[in-house]
Amino acid sequence: MIIIMKMGAGEERIQEVVAQVEELGFQAHLSRGEERTIIGVIGDERPVSPHVFELMEGVERTVPILQPFKLASRDFKPEDTIIPINGMRIGSREVTVMAGPCAVESREQMLEAAWAVKEAGVRILRGGAFKPRTSPYSFQGLGKEGLEILGEVKEETGLAIVTEVMAPEDVPLVARYADILQVGARNMQNFSLLHAVGESKMPILLKRGMMATLEELLMAAEYILSHDNYRVMLCERGIRTFEKYTRNTLDINAVPVLKGLTHLPVIVDPSHGTGRWELVGPVARAAVAAGADGLLIEVHPHPQRALSDGAQSLRPERFAQLMKELRRVAEAVGREIKLQTPNSKLQTSIPSMGG
Repeated sequence: MIIIMKMGAGEERIQEVVAQVEELGFQAHLSRGEERTIIGVIGDERPVSPHVFELMEGVERTVPILQPFKLASRDFKPEDTIIPINGMRIGSREVTVMAGPCAVESREQMLEAAWAVKEAGVRILRGGAFKPRTSPYSFQGLGKEGLEILGEVKEETGLAIVTEVMAPEDVPLVARYADILQVGARNMQNFSLLHAVGESKMPILLKRGMMATLEELLMAAEYILSHDNYRVMLCERGIRTFEKYTRNTLDINAVPVLKGLTHLPVIVDPSHGTGRWELVGPVARAAVAAGADGLLIEVHPHPQRALSDGAQSLRPERFAQLMKELRRVAEAVGREIKLQTPNSKLQTSIPSMGG
């Protein structure tokens, strides 16, 4: 259940309710709004009488949360969660684009890609140092060396970094170099990893498993949220179906469904969702039109030489053109994509909607 405090209820009253929740053996999770504070009562499924709290001073009412995901639900937090990173506010009116190669291959490759996406207006660079692959013979990433390269590129370009972490014991290492920890589709239900990234208090990009339902995705997010880490982004990256013309089937339906169920930002990965560079643009535009808060797009300066996922990677010039198109779509649905790079005199010229 959630406990809704009265407007203007002081901190003393809030802490009295928190103490009562904990005395009964539950966890108390606070959501502080502009006018009211909401306290989530989280724990096992033991019934607890709402009257225990409704009779307390400062409590307005209690409301049951019917969804199995409690902290991720809009019942617990009606307003959208906004995550500030590198001058951006993920989950706000602005649509965030994160872009870069699938894998870190060399310092030269990452710098070339980073400057290209920054010139197009991107402020968050993606790149995998650890690469979980279906085949053990495929390129697995550079590991720690790859993280060090990302750190150097971050320092030189000013871009924030999103990169994948695969094991609980690697979280502290990856967190030293990254601004966002990515939990990949294959690890969506790696519960030890979910606990570890939750405890890190870092922003988390949680990818939907290739055969996971939306409820399973939200329950995975709940593991992270249970550690009072609310900086979680959900990523739709396509699910496995019987269709063979695309790598996966990107579930556009998931965007508005998730936006209705949860306060967490929703990101779409059209690169893994399609597996074909020529489909990335149309699906990216569709995702923004459907209400996505951000996109994760693979960009490689030389896709034909890429060690991972070259077929779905955009060349920098194609990506720059896509950014212009995405801005028009965003404006059409009441959103925006800012193309002015921070701490730089570089301004990308974009024609108006009528241009």
